[in-house]
Order: sequence, then C-alpha cells, then structure tokens
Amino acid sequence: MARLAIVDASLADGSRVDVVVEDGQIAAVAPGVGRSADDKVDAAGGLLLPAYVDTHIHLDKVLIRDQLAEHDGTLRGAIDAIHAAKRAYTVEDVRRRATAVIEASVLTGTTRLRSHVDVDTVGGLVPLDGVLAAARDCADIAEVQIAAFPQEGLLRDPGAADLMAEAMQRGATVVGGMPHWEATEDGQREHVRLCFELAARHDADVDMHVDETDDGSVRTLAMVVAETELRGWQHRVTVGHVCALAAADHDYAKRVIADCARLGITVVANPVTNLVIQGRGDRGLVRRGTTRIRELMAAGVPVAFGQDCVQDGFYPFGRGDLLEVALISAHAAQLSTAAELHQALAAVTSVPAAAWHLGVNYGVAAGALADLQLYAATSWPEVLRLQDPPGQVWFRGSPVACTTVTRELIRVI
Repeated sequence: MARLAIVDASLADGSRVDVVVEDGQIAAVAPGVGRSADDKVDAAGGLLLPAYVDTHIHLDKVLIRDQLAEHDGTLRGAIDAIHAAKRAYTVEDVRRRATAVIEASVLTGTTRLRSHVDVDTVGGLVPLDGVLAAARDCADIAEVQIAAFPQEGLLRDPGAADLMAEAMQRGATVVGGMPHWEATEDGQREHVRLCFELAARHDADVDMHVDETDDGSVRTLAMVVAETELRGWQHRVTVGHVCALAAADHDYAKRVIADCARLGITVVANPVTNLVIQGRGDRGLVRRGTTRIRELMAAGVPVAFGQDCVQDGFYPFGRGDLLEVALISAHAAQLSTAAELHQALAAVTSVPAAAWHLGVNYGVAAGALADLQLYAATSWPEVLRLQDPPGQVWFRGSPVACTTVTRELIRVI
C-alpha cells in the first residue's frame, strides 16, 4: 500500500498537523512530516477525525417502515407491528437492507457498527444470517459486530434461549438482552442471569437494552450492575437506552450511576429514537425520552450515542449518520458549552471505541488504525453545526468514501 499523507489537517484539539499512513496504520502525526509521501491529500486546514463508531444499531430491521401497519408509536406498538414483517424476512432481504445502511453509514463517516440482531422464535435466525452476509459483503469498507438480541424476551419467548446459544455459535460475538420486557421482577432477574451465563460461556461482552420505558420504578439496570460485579465483568458491559432512569427517584439514580462509573459500564443513549417513542402517554409536559446524560457524564460514566433505528417500526427517520445523531443528542441533553460539545464528539468516537476495546488501535495517533474522516470545516463545533458530510473517509488506510458538496447562490438583479 502506498504511503499516504494527509497534510495540513486540523485536529479536534485545534492543532495543525500532517498525518502519515503506512500499511493501514498511522505512522506519524506532526507538522510537516508528510512532505515526502507518495500520495498526498491537502486537508487545507479541514478537520480530521477518527471514523465514527456506532455501537447501537439494528441492521436487521432497517428500511421496513413502508411494509408495516400504522401503530400507536409506542415501543410495544412497534414490536407488535414488526412481527408480521419479521416472519416474512428472507436472508437476502435482510442482507440487502443491512448492506444499504452500512454503505450509507460509511458515506457519513462510520466504519464500525455493532448491530443488535433479533434472535427469537418469530424470525428464528434469519435476521442473523442476513446481517452476517451483509457484514461479509461490506468487510472491505467497514467492520460489523453482531449482538444476539432477544427482543421478545427469554422467559416470555420459550425457545429463545436455545436460539441465543446457537446465534453465538453461528457468528454473533456479543450477548444482548432486554430484561425489562419480562413479565415479572423475578423474570427480569433471570433474564439478566441467563445472558451473563451465555456471555461467560463464550468469554463475550454483554450489551443489553435496559429499562427502555417511562416507568421510573423499573430497576433492571440495578440487576445488570449486580450481575456485572458478581461475574467480574467490569468494563465488558454496555447498557442501551436506560430511559427509566430519567423518571426514577434521585437517590436511586445517584447510587446506580455511581455503580456504573465504578464498574466501567458504558451507557449508550439513543435520543433520536427515544424522543419519538417515549412519553406517548404524557399530556402537557411530555417527557424527553432520554436517560440522565449530563449526570452520567458528570459522574464519569462512559456515555455513547447510537443511531439505533433507520426507517423501521420504531423510528421513521434516520440514515446511519452519527453526525446527525450527535446534533440531535446534543439538543436532547442540552449540551452546548465548548466542553460539552466535545463530550458529544467523544460519544460517537472514543467512548464507543473503548466499548469495542479498540484501545491504541483507535484515534488520530501514531500506531492507530487509519480509520479516518476529513471535513472541510476546521473545527468540531463547526462540523456539528453545519452538518456537511465528510469529504473523504478511510478504512484501514484505504479510501472508502468521497463526497463533494457544492453550493451556489444565484441572485437575479
């Protein structure tokens, strides 16, 4: 692979540097080091970022909205509406739709996606096989990680636990879960136990949907915290949504947030979906549908943002664009200071990368994989404000996307 230099790039900290890439990795980051490279890209002061990492998306469900009957807009309504479509899935259908969103994500700067894939007795393992096929098809432009996700429950859906075990044998590498969907508190606790037991058998990370409800009395986050400590799974657990925490009493919230920080549990907030789904029964003052993002960040809990849904039963919008997700999430969480805007950047870059365990392989630094994106705007606040896509995207040092934005003002005098 030719030696590539991205010259005169701005980094998120405001410094101006050259970045030299060799054999898919960043070889050097410093002013002037790119002068002798075989291949040069003139950044002209544009912002160079590591490619985004999306640790919460559902590639098996994307782009099915037009197939579904209208429903009440709630989580239950969406799950029920998807049943008929899920029963009719084919591997090729899932593969085609998932591929389309992976490609759209790459165009907007994301080169790693963790897809939660439904594993249940409604669709069997067809969704898994479809997303696995799409991941293989797109391996030259992105890396896709699969979390086996029992959306219908494990106790409520007899047979799902066996399918989860088979899914881990067939190519899933992360154990998902949705304990709050079980009918009783004992059932919720058993759901958590079963998921961690499966993760222990495969030495796998856990990434559960937790407390995606307006009911502040639901406590499955505390159950996940307890099981994390019991199993010694610190820094290997991610929890998504956690909407109930916003409605919970403050003493409980403070305790469980401190526990998440202590155990290195990552929280993935999904405001783009939850702003649409949650609070449907409210009148007047409608709940925002997001977890306690600012409090979690202040306590040192790693907080990421995910796309979650793309034109499915839960969310009619979305396009696999984490820059858009960061902007909407900043609105929902009221992130507006310079420091807070950089927390929004971390929520789509370094925090999900850490949950992926990329370590020194991630970032704009010598030794990291050259998964990069270049913007015309010179700073992260401007990139976030303007919402233009990256002009160029690289995956492991190879160019994988190029976008040109042209604007012309025409005035007739």
